[in-house]
Parts: sequence; C-alpha cells; structure tokens
Amino acid sequence: MSTKKSFVLRLNAEMYESLEKWAEDEYRSTNGQLEWIISEALKKAGRLKKTKEERLKNKEDNKDD
Repeated sequence: MSTKKSFVLRLNAEMYESLEKWAEDEYRSTNGQLEWIISEALKKAGRLKKTKEERLKNKEDNKDD
C-alpha cells in the first residue's frame, strides 16, 4: 500500500470554486479531483509508472501487430 504525503496548496478563490464544481460534477471530493488531475497529467507526460494492468493491456494490444 502506498503512503500519501500531505502538503499545503494555495489557489485563488475563482480557481478553487471551479475545481469544487468540477469535482462535484464527477462525484469526487476536491482532493480526489486534484489527485485525478495530477495523475492524468503525469501519465500523459510519461512521468508515472504504468500499473501492472496497463502493462498487460498494452502487451495484449501489441500482440495483433
């Protein structure tokens, strides 16, 4: 199980309100939404290790080639 680090993040009021609305629209907490946004950005940038499930899916997708 991975441990989580906590830290302070300062956002302007307008940005925070937008984040809260987005999180609510997707049935997530504001913290959960931030984690999802950061995770997706890290994956897109190739800076987050792929999960075992993602590696297996990629392997299966490449079998057909």
